[in-house]
Amino acid sequence: MPIDLTPSDRAESWRARIAAFVDEVVIPSEQEAFRRGVDDELRTRLQAAARAAGVWAPQAPAELGGGGFRFDEVAMLLEEAGRSLLGPLALNCAAPDEGNIHLLATVASSEQRRRYLEPLVAGEIRSCFAMTEPPPGAGSDPAALRTVATRADGGWVLRGRKHLITGADGAAFAIVMAKDAVGDGSTMFLVDADNPGLAITGHARTIDTTTVGGHCQVSLDDAFVPDDAVLGEPGAGFRYAQVRLAPARLTHCMRWLGAARRAHEIALDRAVGREVFGAPLADHGMAQQLIADNEIELAASRALLLQTCWLIASGDRGTEASSRTKVFVSEATARIVDRSVQLCGGLGTTEELVVGRIYADIRAFRIYDGASEVHRMSIAKRAARRARQRTAGGTPA
Repeated sequence: MPIDLTPSDRAESWRARIAAFVDEVVIPSEQEAFRRGVDDELRTRLQAAARAAGVWAPQAPAELGGGGFRFDEVAMLLEEAGRSLLGPLALNCAAPDEGNIHLLATVASSEQRRRYLEPLVAGEIRSCFAMTEPPPGAGSDPAALRTVATRADGGWVLRGRKHLITGADGAAFAIVMAKDAVGDGSTMFLVDADNPGLAITGHARTIDTTTVGGHCQVSLDDAFVPDDAVLGEPGAGFRYAQVRLAPARLTHCMRWLGAARRAHEIALDRAVGREVFGAPLADHGMAQQLIADNEIELAASRALLLQTCWLIASGDRGTEASSRTKVFVSEATARIVDRSVQLCGGLGTTEELVVGRIYADIRAFRIYDGASEVHRMSIAKRAARRARQRTAGGTPA
């Protein structure tokens, strides 16, 4: 089957509008955000501007007011939004809401869609996804889940601790992953922020600072939720996590590819404009190697990402392909930004030049949605399983 990655005229029109919007509206807001922090006031203002510019939620279903684009076209649009760390927030395609929109659109009941999905797509509320736990609980190993859901009259009681829950402070609801107290299954629950058993108990001080609502510790102390708070089917939580996590890995890749591209653009402009040792920096061999390696890895990351997104848009689950892509793009973009800092010299470490802020924020990408090491383990196991199947019966591959 041929792979055609030519964007539609509509997608190309949106790409141009997003690029203009990011340059003219979002980027001018960056320094204010870096100085005083990213909060809901800034989010609301930028999102109102995005709606007015006709670039709202390109990844969300069209019937809910989003762009309704194919996943391979979403890759192009979210890369463009990601050129500013504030761009995905403005377009309502930032984590964790973007992943939760996809999960709810796929799994939620009609009443859950009305109550949670519709206002989330509209930008009226924020959400969070509560799976990660303090050690020895779930992190890279979801099977280590320790938060427990116990059956009660008319619903469930949740008990446990979560941490590093992105956007929890100010979120209207959380999607909470818990294991069954009497079985090995896991279940997702929709827990409203005003549930008396749910509390935010602290904020982690992380190296990234451009997420509304921070990265929080959350406690669930006898939090009762009714039966209709179950997202999907009881016991199917791990299966639904894959519905969310595989595409979310790739949307992270899209956004961070845009940020790495921005860092490279800033560094390249500085390299051609700054004269050192009697010549423009861009004319020196060592600088040229940094520039060339950035160009190569930007192109390679985009090609791999688009191929994987095309697979998913064509109906493939993309589990292994998304793991390969996440590892490669997370590590390549980190190298791109690192080289960009080096090209910019001392100013590259500053927020004023933005490259320093991107450098700090992008580091965590190699950990969340599956650390590189975990994805490599999964990729290697799949490769070894295929090799054993080929050589079954002693026949060499």
